[in-house]
Amino acid sequence: MSILIKNGRIVTADADYEADVYIEGETIAAIGKALDYPADTVLDARGKLVIPGGIDPHVHLDMPFMGTFSSDNYETGTLAALHGGTTTVIDFVLQTQGKSLYDALNAWRSRSDGNCYGDYSFHMAVTDYNSETKKEIRKMVEDEGITSFKTFMAYKGALMIDDKQMVPLMEEVKKCGGMVTVHATNGDMIDYLIGKHKSEGKLSPLYHYLSQPEITESEATNRFADLAYYTGVTSYVVHMTCEGALNHVRRVQSRNQKVYAETCIQYLILDASLYEKDFEGAKWVMSPPLRQKKDQESLWAGINQGCVQVVATDHCPFMWEQKKMGEKDFSKIPNGHPAIENRMELLFSEGVNKGRISLNKFVEVTSANPARIFGMFPRKGCISVGSDADIVIFDPDREHTISAATHHMRVDYSAYEGWKLKGKCQTVLLRGKVAVDDGNVQIHKGYGQYIKRNKVSPIN
Repeated sequence: MSILIKNGRIVTADADYEADVYIEGETIAAIGKALDYPADTVLDARGKLVIPGGIDPHVHLDMPFMGTFSSDNYETGTLAALHGGTTTVIDFVLQTQGKSLYDALNAWRSRSDGNCYGDYSFHMAVTDYNSETKKEIRKMVEDEGITSFKTFMAYKGALMIDDKQMVPLMEEVKKCGGMVTVHATNGDMIDYLIGKHKSEGKLSPLYHYLSQPEITESEATNRFADLAYYTGVTSYVVHMTCEGALNHVRRVQSRNQKVYAETCIQYLILDASLYEKDFEGAKWVMSPPLRQKKDQESLWAGINQGCVQVVATDHCPFMWEQKKMGEKDFSKIPNGHPAIENRMELLFSEGVNKGRISLNKFVEVTSANPARIFGMFPRKGCISVGSDADIVIFDPDREHTISAATHHMRVDYSAYEGWKLKGKCQTVLLRGKVAVDDGNVQIHKGYGQYIKRNKVSPIN
């Protein structure tokens, strides 16, 4: 099959020009003015942006959590992502303490393989680092193409590892050509504050937020950065929310250390006032929680300064009945919110259209940087000859409204209900096939491929 995209405005992380794109099979075969190739399909992109497919490196699909599972599985989640212009996701495999990394990987593959519409890869969350786990690190990198290893500094007894485990894990991952990522919050302080609020009868969603003040994130981010500096491992902070944590990332640059930082779309445009909506605030219970307006300003500045390289989602949806598990106790509310479908269009409307970021920066943080950092570039994250034909034809002028009545995520509410946006994904191509065109799905479940990723370079 061949496709010719005509008359589009191609925007990448470092270019902006008008040209045609010719696709043969799964990859881009030619780019140029007035291309005259015979093609099975011709798509007219006049007046539209032609951008690389989005990469969301932080999602949780069909994930076990607090006795339930996140409501989007690999079928519904990757399809919703495609509707929103995201062609590749990276999910998290969570090791069970006392079991091996391969036990966890096999469990996740049993849910993902053959069920994805979009392309996907995995991070490996290490929750029990020991001599046996150590032997599996190299196999993950070299045999499975899993080159990023997540650690948790919170959720003691389930996911958290202490510094005594963190340091040797960092040393081994560095030796094998991988990267260590982190959920950087001070779990012990958070557990203390949760217990304190509950003992005082303070049980509403507001106290989820008050149990995780900014200092719990900034302290842990600083500690993680120092451990990474000592070991020399390539490091990455997931879902950064606040000015205090970002300032530590800025600080380490003075000693020539690079710590990659990711924020999520919600932290750029939503704030903690939503927790004052009585139990409705449970819709936005996530960890870390939403922060203040001043933190939004700092994160937007961090993106433009190059201190924050990625905008992801931490997509982890739960149905409203699942959220109601914590109706009488905020600590029992499943953590997470739906955004996998909304990220690209929200960031364009709230970022590009409002002058907060440039078009090139928009592509950089949603596609190019995730591809570079996580070992998929130039196969993904760019529009270049030889690259996968993951392309979004984006209408910058189309206005629409976000609603649970029309979204494709498997969740019965929207975190952005009624938000009016300008800019919409019109046609989404995945590896040379039209996947979604004006809301109509044209591929089948199972078309999505598992993507093995390359080892981490010291400079990505």
